[in-house]
Amino acid sequence: MKIYYDFHIHSCLSPCGDNEMTPNNIVNFAKIMGYDAIALTDHNTALNCPAVAKLAEKKGITFIPGMELCTSEEVHVVCLFYELDNALKFSEYVKSTTPTIKNKPSIFGEQLICDENDNVIGQEEALLVTASGISTEKVVKKVEEYGGICYPAHIDRSSFSILSNLGTIDEYFGFKCAEIFDIEKENELKERHPYLKNMKILSDSDAHYLENMRLPEQVIDVPENTTKAILDYLNK
Repeated sequence: MKIYYDFHIHSCLSPCGDNEMTPNNIVNFAKIMGYDAIALTDHNTALNCPAVAKLAEKKGITFIPGMELCTSEEVHVVCLFYELDNALKFSEYVKSTTPTIKNKPSIFGEQLICDENDNVIGQEEALLVTASGISTEKVVKKVEEYGGICYPAHIDRSSFSILSNLGTIDEYFGFKCAEIFDIEKENELKERHPYLKNMKILSDSDAHYLENMRLPEQVIDVPENTTKAILDYLNK
């Protein structure tokens, strides 16, 4: 079955995410626009995934708990997990590897943790956009240890991408998918980096504001609309 997806969305927990990116707003916008499956991928944390998971279930949207990890080389990698508990455990692990730099909300933005009613139940004090201690070389195996899959984010961008920071993408890293923000660049990138022809290509919104959430256009074809079926497909 063909499903409309967006596997790269930020909430108000990401310091660069708007405070209006609350769990309810994200899920309700996704429902109104017609998404079948979404993932929440805040920078270096999964702490708003529990609230979004509950709301997505009520709205009949398949939810994949996730994170946008910043590797030690400052390469952004989308990490998606089969189980919420594993995403939260990975979140704790990432925090343990990341230098503690106190967030300055006036500069970077607030980092709000919400419940399913959009009540603010806490704030993350450590800045979440800091590079973790996990290298791009080892990230695939480390995410697998926590029951997840991962792929390089927005490889067509000039910053925080595997191509901009490391200059290449090939079998050495072990990725099976890649995300291209501007899907019109797909053919050009495949010509310049032939290994992409062996990979599944995704295109997500990377939404930090509600207005950044795209109308559904990208689809994948999976046996059923479940987290397991989707991640099994991406991990082939």
